[in-house]
Amino acid sequence: MDNQLTDREFESNIRPLDFEQFNGQEDIIKNLRVFVQAAKIRNESLDHVLLHGPPGLGKTTLAYIIANELGVSIKTTSGPVLEKPGDLAGILTNLDKFDILFIDEIHRLSPIVEEYLYSAMEDFRIDILIDKGPSARSIQIDLNPFTLVGATTRSGLLTSPLRARFGINFHLEYYDTNTIKSIIKRSSYILNIDIDDDASKEIALRSRGTPRIANSLLRRVRDFAQVVGDGRINIDIAKSSLDALKIDSLGLDEMDNKILTTIINKFSGGPVGINTIATAISEDPGTIEEVYEPFLIKEGLLKRTPRGRQVTDLAYSHLRIDKNFRQGTLF
Repeated sequence: MDNQLTDREFESNIRPLDFEQFNGQEDIIKNLRVFVQAAKIRNESLDHVLLHGPPGLGKTTLAYIIANELGVSIKTTSGPVLEKPGDLAGILTNLDKFDILFIDEIHRLSPIVEEYLYSAMEDFRIDILIDKGPSARSIQIDLNPFTLVGATTRSGLLTSPLRARFGINFHLEYYDTNTIKSIIKRSSYILNIDIDDDASKEIALRSRGTPRIANSLLRRVRDFAQVVGDGRINIDIAKSSLDALKIDSLGLDEMDNKILTTIINKFSGGPVGINTIATAISEDPGTIEEVYEPFLIKEGLLKRTPRGRQVTDLAYSHLRIDKNFRQGTLF
């Protein structure tokens, strides 16, 4: 059925294929156009590219666009998958001239694989150790010139030597509402979804400035529109659907609100350590830092202090909680 696309099919259908189709991140796109064009003029491989920023902002999409604009193939893998140097060597030796190797979650590379990557990035060769003991010997394998595109949500965890080997380094920012709205309109057009202008704005406002979330919400709202309504997404369907999904006017979901209310109710608004928060809400500290915290800080609802996380006055007013309230004072 046309409307029952899998997540993978949905992603590939709506993913932009070139710089022209990519909405947002204007400064990054402008610079990448220049670097890609220069590499093509000189007939060289593009410098290695590091893309970092919160999840869902288009790091993987940009890697595919770079490959498409250069007219080369792209091989994709992720940091945790490359357990042994042999895994890396197998991929690198199969790259054609100027190909792109995309490594997602590059901060999770094992130290030994990372060491092998250094010479591959700098000199386009790898040294492989064969056998063990007295008969051990090293052989050098030359590689075709290639471009490594690394993506990470936690650039602070990258080692200095690895970070220094990336000639092009970009931090992706959250998108503004108008850009997200245009992304939703484009996705709905490609997927043949009828959506009103004010409905697309409503979804955009609750998408946390993240295209992946916007497209995911579009799918969920479409489900409501088909089952509850007549298939068209209007403002009423959009609002009722998003309310049913427990996504509020700022785009905060159940977990965001849980983090804020836990800090307020259990720890008097903070400051409190990230591990304590994680234990209190039964969530991984890394997930809170990576997924939830950046947006809460961006929206001014949470702040980091030397003593831990602390909610702001804006969080109290958004949650409609009296700041002077303290647990245990009611009864």
